[in-house]
Amino acid sequence: MTDFQMDSRIQDGIQLFNEREFFACHDVLEDYWSELTGREKYFFQGLIQAAVALFHFEEGNLGGARRMYVSSRANLVGFPQGLAGIDGWQLIQDMDACFAELCEPHKEYPFHVRLNPELIPVIGRKSPEPTE
Repeated sequence: MTDFQMDSRIQDGIQLFNEREFFACHDVLEDYWSELTGREKYFFQGLIQAAVALFHFEEGNLGGARRMYVSSRANLVGFPQGLAGIDGWQLIQDMDACFAELCEPHKEYPFHVRLNPELIPVIGRKSPEPTE
């Protein structure tokens, strides 16, 4: 098992994300991310950006939310399902649904768009495959 699957900060970050503590999630995962040197660094950057996107969306910073969502998606989509046990594809799909209205073309700044609490994603983890 690689270190990025065992580090407790990953679980702490996921728990904070799922509790909708997006800024705190960002802090925890960024601390972990800063130590990474491999390709997986981009995946964790995508998770951090997802948390920041949701934080901005909650706060009404719609431009920042949209930019972070787009960056997050670009970083997450290039990784295989299940990196660090995280269900990345489901998170991408859930983020897409959450940000769909914000990302639609608007003639003017979309002041009317609000974060729908029912569409806020959670990060799921996959069970490890059984070994023989």
